[in-house]
Amino acid sequence: MSGFSLTDLEKIIAERGRSGDPQSWTAKLFASGTDKAAQKLGEEAVETVIAAVRGDRDGLVSESADLVYHWLVVLALADVPVADVLAELERRTARSGIAEKAARKE
Repeated sequence: MSGFSLTDLEKIIAERGRSGDPQSWTAKLFASGTDKAAQKLGEEAVETVIAAVRGDRDGLVSESADLVYHWLVVLALADVPVADVLAELERRTARSGIAEKAARKE
């Protein structure tokens, strides 16, 4: 198992995104703004679903990596730390998914 974490990737994305390096895809996404980054996130989500439905394990792994990367880029552009998302997930695990969903409808 790798010691690589979402926090590690979050830091790399922040550094590369603000680098201004013309050879960096991350810097290019940051320069293009949230609309473009969110569009890419949506595309990767669809590709991930397609791989899952096809039962393409390798494709699912690859597309999931792309999905997580683009999700973290969107979070970075919105100045939302991944820790905030993890804290929300942790909060939600304190009760059943059905109870948690019902509470959101209020």
